[in-house]
Amino acid sequence: MGTNSVEGEANHIVSIWEINKDHLDSMHEKISQTPKLLSKAAGKRACCIFRVPKSLMDINDKSYQPQIVSIGPYHRGESHLQMIEEHKWRYLGSLLSRNKTIGLTLEDYLKSIQPLEKEARECYSETIHLSPDEFLEMMVVDAFFYRDFLRLENQIPFFVLERLFEVTKMPNEESGPSLSLLALRFFNNIIQRREDIIESHNDLKGLHLLDLVRSSFIPPHQELPKRGNIPTQIIHCVSKLRRSGICLNPGKEDSFLVVKFHHGVIEMPTITIDDFMTSFLVNCVAFEKCHNSSSKHLTTYSTFLDCLVNTAKDVEYLSDCNIIENYFGTKAEVARVINNLGKDVAFDIDLCYLSKLVNDVPDYYQNSWHVQWEGFKNRYFDTPWSFISALAAFVLLLLTLTQTFYTFLDYVNPPN
Repeated sequence: MGTNSVEGEANHIVSIWEINKDHLDSMHEKISQTPKLLSKAAGKRACCIFRVPKSLMDINDKSYQPQIVSIGPYHRGESHLQMIEEHKWRYLGSLLSRNKTIGLTLEDYLKSIQPLEKEARECYSETIHLSPDEFLEMMVVDAFFYRDFLRLENQIPFFVLERLFEVTKMPNEESGPSLSLLALRFFNNIIQRREDIIESHNDLKGLHLLDLVRSSFIPPHQELPKRGNIPTQIIHCVSKLRRSGICLNPGKEDSFLVVKFHHGVIEMPTITIDDFMTSFLVNCVAFEKCHNSSSKHLTTYSTFLDCLVNTAKDVEYLSDCNIIENYFGTKAEVARVINNLGKDVAFDIDLCYLSKLVNDVPDYYQNSWHVQWEGFKNRYFDTPWSFISALAAFVLLLLTLTQTFYTFLDYVNPPN
């Protein structure tokens, strides 16, 4: 690109910009080039398996990185995961031996998923530099040896798992439980929900296992709010909310995502904070951050929990209320983990499923009458001794008033 100078009538120099043809051609060439790292499907709804953004990895990379085995292409070949690669092949050999009775061979598995190769590649946000044979090999071997299941970077498209599941079925298993139900039953050994809750998700579909389990917690038929003109307000931590008279009670809903607020009481179903749940939450938040088409339920809940917890004291109160079951560590460690959940996440809070609560709680908090009444209760009724002292003072005041009344009565109507 360059400029030519032209001298005007008043001896002013006017610069006329001219495009550099070579640079223009170079730009067009870059536009038409096939991305070397980014998948062509990146940004589309089908793209659902991502590298965790660096901003989240910097907070706690161990929650995202596979610790046992590589599933899928992102961590394929990493040295610290190589020993388990041998176990994959042993497990596949064992499976093939069991399936000889129904005539299934390794070739049958490869043929069953070959038509899905292009669709499966488009599920990854990065270009997968594997040949078709290598890619299909990875899908089959990894699908039958699924560990570190719920880490975003360790996923296989769910439709690949379903195809292999259908191929592997025995003749007498045609009417058996779905893959979704079997997967949720497996995870129920850790999460421990009622069997009727699990069975209600028999027909649930997910983009991958992480999305399947995530979706099983999202309440059905829940309408998201339309954008309004109500400004979003701040949710204060538990310690401050209590000073304004807001209480927190354990809710009775099936999913910990169902949070309610009525008449100064926040109801939150119990959530277990342990290694599994913290890893699950952070990977769900990462998935919702990367996948624009997904709802932001787990991100919203994690952010709300982060608002409630500032210190170990807040964790202690939530534990005392049976809202948090702590199997993770000290109260301070739980507070740190919860605070990390809300870091570097962005979503439209006015359109989230808790938008009404996010505005109702601060409205209640800012009501001065609630604050004054709660201050009165804390001062005079917080402990048995303060209550006894207040009661004694009240009785003394009552006796004094009674004595004053009778003295005044004698003065007005003196005895004859």
